[in-house]
Amino acid sequence: MEQQPKLRVKLFADGADLGAMIQMYKNPAISGFTTNPTLMRRAGVKDYEGFARELLAAIPDRPISLEVFADDFDTMYAQAHQIASWGKNVNVKIPVTNTKREFAGKLIQELSESGVTVNVTAILTLDQVRAVTRCLSPRTPAFVSVFAGRIADTGRDPVPLMAEAVKIISAKPLSELIWASPRELLNIFQADAVGCQIITATNDILAKLSLVGKDLDDYSAETVSMFYRDASAAGFAIDTVSGNKRAQTSS
Repeated sequence: MEQQPKLRVKLFADGADLGAMIQMYKNPAISGFTTNPTLMRRAGVKDYEGFARELLAAIPDRPISLEVFADDFDTMYAQAHQIASWGKNVNVKIPVTNTKREFAGKLIQELSESGVTVNVTAILTLDQVRAVTRCLSPRTPAFVSVFAGRIADTGRDPVPLMAEAVKIISAKPLSELIWASPRELLNIFQADAVGCQIITATNDILAKLSLVGKDLDDYSAETVSMFYRDASAAGFAIDTVSGNKRAQTSS
């Protein structure tokens, strides 16, 4: 990532590996960080608050989204205020619904009006974008995370939906749209082209920024070399018979 492409979209690193997040913090191209309970569990996090406080101590000056994990809205409300109290750079992730598919609109409105910067997450439809936008306070910054990668997983093109979402949230100028769950580097450029303010991506995708503009003939040759090296290292061999030799042609 030595030579960054010129992008308007801000890059947020998504993960829960504390060491990797701190390493990403050294990169000025990374404008913020997101995580969630699933990523934390995969990373082996056992103490939610302990992990969060250690992360905030290491990264005190860029936005960090930390998610509530209750399923009832009263407990979500209490968790949200507690999480928000851990640092000025904390954004509290609120799922767009609970597991009963009940819309979290009232909770989102109460938190936003009280000054909590929410990051409404797990959004996949424009109806959800509209409903969430209506709940956001015009006086409080907020993030609206649309899981464009999961939309693409269903065979739908997320680009038109994300372009329309940009228009919808413009009604709340302090709110920013996040292109969440990208699947490939190209998504960063798609997010930039439609006017998304933010894209959040895992380190493996962000690492591919070093490939931007790479000569494709060189990349082809490197790929062939990789196949050859790996076949040799594996000790692969095929017995060939003389009858299968290439015919010699005279010039």
